[in-house]
Amino acid sequence: MPSLLSAIQAKALMLLYRTEKRLLAYALVKLLKEKNSDLILQELNNDLNNTEKKEGKIHRIFETSFDWKEYRTEKFIEQKLNYMHWNPCKGVNRLVDLPEQYIHSSATKKLLQIKEAFELLNSILN
Repeated sequence: MPSLLSAIQAKALMLLYRTEKRLLAYALVKLLKEKNSDLILQELNNDLNNTEKKEGKIHRIFETSFDWKEYRTEKFIEQKLNYMHWNPCKGVNRLVDLPEQYIHSSATKKLLQIKEAFELLNSILN
């Protein structure tokens, strides 16, 4: 399976994501200050841990676990794709029975590529 993004593209996307996230946080804090939402600002400050306070952070807008992870190995990429494909098929809010039935899934495209590869191989062998 070819890489989803080249390393350079992945780094550029991560930098763009971090920048957009930071700008959004600044804009939100500015808006909360303009609206005199001191209680909310205090709650955002209370969420900081000691390390963040030492680093000079004043508010935490986003959960720290919401950061990107680099997709370094084929196995990791395959694991994430499987999760995305099968997620609509699981749980109490199950949307479909099979990944290819979910309208927004890339599983259908993947299955078509596999089918085309088998058909090509079959035509070559026969």
